[in-house]
Amino acid sequence: MPTSLVHVLNCSCLITNQTLFTTTVPYKFMWLYLAVLLGLYYFLRWYRERQVVSHLRDKFVFITGCDSGFGNQLARQLDLKGLRVLAACLTEQGVDQLRNQTSDRLQTVILDVTKTESVSAATEWVKEHVGDRGLWGLVNNAGICTPMAPNQWLTKQDFVKILEVNLLGVIDVTLSLLPLVRKARGRVVNISSVMGRMAVFGGGYSMSKYGVEAFSDSLRRELSYFGVKVAVIEPGYFLTDMTQEEVYRENLQASWDHASPEIQELYGDNFLADFIKASDFLKAPWARNLSLVTNCMEHALTACHPRSRYSAGWDAKFLYLPMSYLPSFLVDLMIYWNYPQPAKAL
Repeated sequence: MPTSLVHVLNCSCLITNQTLFTTTVPYKFMWLYLAVLLGLYYFLRWYRERQVVSHLRDKFVFITGCDSGFGNQLARQLDLKGLRVLAACLTEQGVDQLRNQTSDRLQTVILDVTKTESVSAATEWVKEHVGDRGLWGLVNNAGICTPMAPNQWLTKQDFVKILEVNLLGVIDVTLSLLPLVRKARGRVVNISSVMGRMAVFGGGYSMSKYGVEAFSDSLRRELSYFGVKVAVIEPGYFLTDMTQEEVYRENLQASWDHASPEIQELYGDNFLADFIKASDFLKAPWARNLSLVTNCMEHALTACHPRSRYSAGWDAKFLYLPMSYLPSFLVDLMIYWNYPQPAKAL
């Protein structure tokens, strides 16, 4: 073979080997590059979210629904941090109980979010306390969850009852206090639910939380022009006074008792017990650890860079939120798997 031809063949082999090397090596390290990038992203996010707002002891936070549950624990938690908490309770009993557990800095007021005159009076009360400093934080926490039952068992008033507290109450309180929040360039924190992403049961609860999600999204974009941040907290299942098993069962039984004879015949006598059993599936080991939710609320109020949404509870993070992104027919199948069947189902 001529020397020149051998030289050409050797050069072509060398080029081929170099090409193979340059095309295969990056693929070998692709996952490493990806892991490094992800690690860097989460480190930067962690560092950014650790930055805390200064002068917190001078800032006022107004919280609704402080009689019990998340609102009560958040009021006590922020009070220990030294913030000036303005706690709204529905009852005098709630006021007395909260005062006995907190410092003299915490101030309380009676508020029924379903009554505009009560909201107006509470707004004037807040103005007197915050003065020219404005309101740093508004936490719309007040809410109810019952009646929660198949839609055909319910009446229009059952839906209105929940919507007035969970959605219209949130809107009324927010619009009334927004001038004070804008003055402080503060925060609005709305307590939604993972059921605001995916409706598992009938009734007005999921509807109201879907509404809170929509209101919060539009509000976040509007208020960004004025330096105000809006965050949504989306808890999974947690055990509070409004989700106590006895309360839930009593409301469910009342809805069944008020259903028409035709509806009761359609569903059958065994459906109620099966429905309660299926609801037990929602319970989780961490359900009593309310700090998983209140820590998210605190971060939304005190971090320099709060998130737009917080998911609290492993069921919210790894079950319901992923389900909410699946095709509808798959979600339906998953819910059918745990849902009891009516007696007269086709």
